[in-house]
Amino acid sequence: MAYKLKSHSGAKKRFFPTGTNNYKRWQAGIRHLNSGFSAERVNRLSKTVFVNTTQKKMLKKALPYSM
Repeated sequence: MAYKLKSHSGAKKRFFPTGTNNYKRWQAGIRHLNSGFSAERVNRLSKTVFVNTTQKKMLKKALPYSM
């Protein structure tokens, strides 16, 4: 019987699989020290984005059963 792979618990909380073989994540840099940012930048940082190809390769190992 083969071994089961464990998912990375930090990655489970931060990355969410979509239906099209991609992952969504939140953007960094909005928690504090952003009073000097423009409203446009704060609004942009509050939205979710898709991961890039480098992060996608990392997530294939960190979340083996997510897709």
